Amino acid sequence: MNIIWEIEPEDIRRVKAFFAEHKSSPFVKQRIQHNLRPDKPRVRKDVFWRRMVACLLTTQQKSGPSSAVAKFIRTRPFSLAYSACASKRDLHTFAHKVLTQFGGLRRTTRIADEIQTNMDRLNSGLWKDLMPMLDRLRTKPTVKVNCEAADFIDDNLSGFGPKQSRNLLQSLGLSKHEIPIDSRITKWLNDFGFPVKLSADALSDRNYYRFVSEGFRELCKASGVMPCVMDAAIFSSYDKGGWTEQNIVW
Repeated sequence: MNIIWEIEPEDIRRVKAFFAEHKSSPFVKQRIQHNLRPDKPRVRKDVFWRRMVACLLTTQQKSGPSSAVAKFIRTRPFSLAYSACASKRDLHTFAHKVLTQFGGLRRTTRIADEIQTNMDRLNSGLWKDLMPMLDRLRTKPTVKVNCEAADFIDDNLSGFGPKQSRNLLQSLGLSKHEIPIDSRITKWLNDFGFPVKLSADALSDRNYYRFVSEGFRELCKASGVMPCVMDAAIFSSYDKGGWTEQNIVW
């Protein structure tokens, strides 16, 4: 069985009007520069680690421009950098202390568990499979490769599902066609008139997620906007101009 997506002229008009309203946002401009650049550098281990930790932090807590999460991610030097974490015998205790002392962060024990688990998995051989996969997506950013990379992260890293795996790839600048679909995107799509009433809770199912993602991709394709850029416009619209060049966290 196949689903045929029919995008109406009025749908295209509305998408283009929405994007025109938000395309000047620093968040949108940064996404274009970061994700659509043709000369993307290879991903380094330390960069991957920092973006991975940032994604764990944004799960189930506010991550807007003035949130505690955004402030923590913007700290320099980054308190949970790869060099600092890799040298710790008891990474869980170290990560939990750092997160707790910063203040305003939720799920600190759970995140510390995930940080420790992921460091153990990466050092036990996952790096050798992960880095070539990321480089393949860097040089061949197709929908198929994007989904394969997201599934790999979902299957192998603690704290990652369909949404956060795509969030990680997008934050690394590797993803163009697949986006992290969260409650903001589902609300926007429901308000827009998506043919099926969407539930953010159901997005943990990989097949359901792919169904929604395909519909979003088709809408963007018909409107001439890359999904990763449309995602930035929607994200920015909910923060009412709160993002500036100085406070963008990725």
